[in-house]
Order: sequence, then C-alpha cells, then structure tokens
Amino acid sequence: MSLSWEVVQMGNCAGVDWASEKHDVLIEDAAGSELLAFTFAHDEQGLRSLCRALVRLEVELVAIERPDGLLVERLLDAGLRVLALHPNQVAAARDRFRASGGKSDRFDAFVLCELARTDHHRFRVLEPDSDQTKALRALTRAREDLVGTRTALANQLRAELERFWPGPLYLFTKLHSPISLAFLQRYPSPVDTRGLGPARLQAFLTRERYSGRQDPSQLLAKLRRAPEGRVGKLELATRRQLVLSFVRTLTSLNAQINELDRQIRTQVREHPDGRVFLSLFKHRDSVITAATLIGEIGDCRARYPTRDALAADAGQAAVAIESGKRKTARFRWGCNKRLRSAFCTLADTARHTNPWAQDLYASARARGHDHRRALRTVGRAWSRIVWRCWQDAMPYDPALHRALQQHITVSIPTPSGPRPDVPATQRMAGNAVTDTAARRAEREALDGEPTAATTLRG
Repeated sequence: MSLSWEVVQMGNCAGVDWASEKHDVLIEDAAGSELLAFTFAHDEQGLRSLCRALVRLEVELVAIERPDGLLVERLLDAGLRVLALHPNQVAAARDRFRASGGKSDRFDAFVLCELARTDHHRFRVLEPDSDQTKALRALTRAREDLVGTRTALANQLRAELERFWPGPLYLFTKLHSPISLAFLQRYPSPVDTRGLGPARLQAFLTRERYSGRQDPSQLLAKLRRAPEGRVGKLELATRRQLVLSFVRTLTSLNAQINELDRQIRTQVREHPDGRVFLSLFKHRDSVITAATLIGEIGDCRARYPTRDALAADAGQAAVAIESGKRKTARFRWGCNKRLRSAFCTLADTARHTNPWAQDLYASARARGHDHRRALRTVGRAWSRIVWRCWQDAMPYDPALHRALQQHITVSIPTPSGPRPDVPATQRMAGNAVTDTAARRAEREALDGEPTAATTLRG
C-alpha cells in the first residue's frame, strides 16, 4: 500500500479494531456523536455488511491498525478512504481518553475513530499500489519466508548430523546446496560410505556436476577425520531415515525457491520501475534485492514525499533523543524491516563496487561505528539517491552522481588551480566519468569548493 498526506474537512468517521475472527466498528459524525457501534464477523457476509454500513452512513475516513490485508483491500474496493495507524500511535493515544488504564476491543475502535475524526491531518491516507507491484511484493515476501524455513530445516539437519555423523558438514560450503543434499541422499549414514574411495567419489562429483576445486581425496580425508558416533543398529536406521526426510524436504524447498526466483526475475524486468532499481546494482544476482525494494517502496510517489521519509521507513535514519544539553541517537526499531534489510544489502553491495560508498563506509568505521551501523550510514546516503531516482523514474547514472564524481576525479595541480585529469579519472572509474562531469568538477575546484580525492581506496 502507498500512503499520501492529505488535509480535508472530515464528515463521518469510523474506527475498526480488526481481529482474525471479528471486527469491532464504531462510526461517529463530525461532532463525535455515535452513529453505529457493532461487531462484524470475519466472513464474506460480515465483510459485505461492514462495507455496506460504512457506505450507507457516508463514512469519509476509516482508521485501522494495519496497512494491508484482506479487510483493508475490501475497504478500499468499496471506495472508502483508509488511515493505516501504527499500533504504537494508537497505544500512545489511549491515555487521552481514559484514566483507569482499561482496554477492550470496543474502546480501541473508539480511539481509532477519534484519531480519524480529530487528528486525520497528522496521518497519511492509504492509496493502493498497482497490481504489478502487489504481485511482486507477494513473490518477494513468499521467497523470504521460504528461505527462512529452509534455514531452519538446514539447522535441524545439521543438529541431527552432529548427533551421530558430522562428517558431511565439512565437505561443502552450504548444507542446503544441491551437491551437499545429493551427497546425503546417496550417503545418509556412515554405513553407506563403506567402500567409498577417491574414484567412486570422483564419479559421484562428475555425475552431480560439482564445480568446486577440492580434490576427491581431500574431501574423503575430511570425511574420514570427522568423529563417528557410537549408536545401535536401530537408532542408526532411524537417524538415517530422519536425514533422508530432511534432505527430501530441503530439495523440494530449493526447487520452490528457484521457481520463485525465476518468476521474480521475469516480473521485475517487466515492472515500470524495474530499470530504476536494477540500475542500482552491478551484479546480476542482485535482482532479488531490487525486486524487494520495488515491492516494499511501492509505485505511488506520494507515499514518501521527502527523502527523509523514505530513510526513516527504511530504518536508515537514527531516532534523535534530545533533553537539555544532551543529544543522542538510537537505533530505529519502528520501520519496515524488509525494506531495512534490502537497503543494508544495497549498502553492503555498493561498498564493494562503488568507490564513493567504500569511502563512506571506511569513514564510518574510522569513527568507531561497527559494521552494521556503518552500513546504515551508507544506506542513509543511498536512500537519498534511491528516492530521487524513484521520484523521477530515472535509472541511477554514476555520471550524474555528484558525490561520486567528486570522489573519483583525479586533479592535476596547475598555476591557475587544480584541473581534472579526464583520461586518468576515466581509467580509475571504468569510464563512468563524462566530460561534462569533469568540467563541472573543474568549475567547482576553481570556485574554491572541496575537490575530489586524487586517489582511490582499494
């Protein structure tokens, strides 16, 4: 969902305290008089009745504590304007209307309705994203959930192997990789490896198209060095079947994740904003992060009216705490967690491929910041770039990135002042610097503004 700021004169307002089985609704007029207080079931008939009641009573604004979901979609489909309030905002407002500290679903509906009636100008109205964006968001979120499930199952498999046969854990980089699962499918217990020699292992690796550089004899030595548990025949057979069960499940999960990857690659390239977000990355395997950015940011430009709004929702901006002479900044917990993860991935990728991001990261580490905080420093800078590219629907162009051009421009001292060395700069930047950008840097140098670094790190 996308959000936009809007100030209007309110008529009738409603507050909906949603739940998995029922929804408590309160409708008030502009003066705060109750028009309807009712509980609707979370079924087809209940949702239809709820939407009909809101439309019949000419409700202009509905407040609810969630930005998406089936109920929100039905409200929007009925032509209603929806305020999505954060639970922390509702919790902070409860004490305005009570002294006892009590809480109930109907009371929460009243608080939501009052916030919509009196403070609607302080919140943002939901606006639905396009069908393409919602489909891409569903794919990326489903993939994230499947990857989390795969990680949990791989950890369970690892724990099971450590109990009686940790040898396969040292052979390959990832336990859930196809080659590792294929090995465990063929050799799920130490009994199955009897007679396994370098020639037979080489034949297995060739058949599975193993692309690693380890020699079969080295892999076999790792397998033999690992300790072997002392278990009985029945227990060994049971644990063997457990390993095979985990392997089959992980193999199926890998296939489903690969299918989602294929769909995401197709849809992100067909999305109107696909070229904007794909331009932020140099590596082809970064398409998942680009798709996540599109899905979580959305395609309604009014959702983030300023670049600071995007940085805050992405968790890249710290929360300022000021009291008297004391000023501190703390980690922002209230944000879009998926969007924060995507921006941190972008920052981590950029610091390896972009000299400007690399220098920003190094400067943050030099100031004593740990790795994650330094990444958020780079992510905050990238949020400004992403916001500008997104607002203009223009791909990221290093030649137009002023801070990057200033950083990589090589300056030559001359009697009349520093002059950019265009050929040297182009060699160092991989032809990312244009003559126009070089002339701009030259003008800034002659005007006395800070010039770019003359050397690159790494």
